[in-house]
Amino acid sequence: MTVAGYAAGAPVVLRALDSFRTEEVSREEGLGWYPLAARMAFNVWDFHSNTVLSTRLVDLARETGALSVLPSALLQLVSNRVLAGELDHADTLIAEAQTIGEAAGNRYLAHYVSMATEPWKGREAPMLKTIDAMTRDADLYQGGQGNILSSSQWAKAVLYNGLGRYEEAYAAAERGAENLQELGLAIRSMVELVEAAVRSGRPARAAEAAQALDGMAQVSGTDWALGTSAMVRAQVSEGPAAEALYREAIERLGRTDVRITYARSHLLYGEWLRRENRRVDAREQLGIAYKILSRIGVEAFAERAWKELRGAGATVRKRSVEARTALAAQEAQIARLAGDGMTNPEIGAQLFISPHTVEWHLRKVFAKLGTASRKQLSDTLLEGTAVTA
Repeated sequence: MTVAGYAAGAPVVLRALDSFRTEEVSREEGLGWYPLAARMAFNVWDFHSNTVLSTRLVDLARETGALSVLPSALLQLVSNRVLAGELDHADTLIAEAQTIGEAAGNRYLAHYVSMATEPWKGREAPMLKTIDAMTRDADLYQGGQGNILSSSQWAKAVLYNGLGRYEEAYAAAERGAENLQELGLAIRSMVELVEAAVRSGRPARAAEAAQALDGMAQVSGTDWALGTSAMVRAQVSEGPAAEALYREAIERLGRTDVRITYARSHLLYGEWLRRENRRVDAREQLGIAYKILSRIGVEAFAERAWKELRGAGATVRKRSVEARTALAAQEAQIARLAGDGMTNPEIGAQLFISPHTVEWHLRKVFAKLGTASRKQLSDTLLEGTAVTA
């Protein structure tokens, strides 16, 4: 893929996505076209369309019993919810996809779908185990080794950037981004490449990658695209130019639902401010990053923010993970939504379960956490995120 090719194609795709999102289609058309449309929305940085279409696809596949479509539909929605910072919801969808895959004898799918969340949790051993299992079962998937390469290298790049192991992140990101014409995870690997290259002393390569990403972002024109571009260009800039780009990234990403990238932009800005010896300003940005990342379970990046906060002179109480680990995946998601003020019918509609099932899960949650109200749920799940100067 050349930038000219992307420039010619992306506007056409964006117009088509607007039609898919706003016009009514039959069930048969939806099952046939939504998988491609949702995937293309991801490629042109249209997060809103990706959310709407992947949600519709899952809903439609469930309603019609299209079990041949549902696993891949769930995978698309999982990727979307992860970027939105809803790892608990994603884990629930993953469990559903794995159940379907195992029932159909497709072990590959059961492993592959978990790759969407594993790297963000910052746990190396489980993720490498998943990659090994997925590689062994590659013959069960028509995408074969090429798809494994792109997904596993992207996953390693995210994991090692979170852990601050930038040489390993760089090696993985280079392999994951080497076929940029494939779009998808190759683009996401390029985002990881910029950070890894900057932190491992490869400024020229980082600048080259940032420029390539900006070419795509300018064509897309969405806040997700332009905000991400500003975030990566800030990392290869200096002085007032870098600060202006970090602020642009935060402003643009703050208008989207892409919470993980939004939180990372605060983290990178805070780390930059600390290197500039602006400790008070750094604490503000790092505190925002830590609260978001720790709450949604992006543990390695949250740990980075915590260490930087302490280095900037803040008193930080680490968020306890006991509340999260005490709950099953669906219980944790329901607890978070209830703590945010959603009603049982609203939670049920979002998670595709009945209000009665929501109530049943909430009773279990209250018992496990020793809480008696939704307000207490919110406080319990946020416990330990206090940051003081």
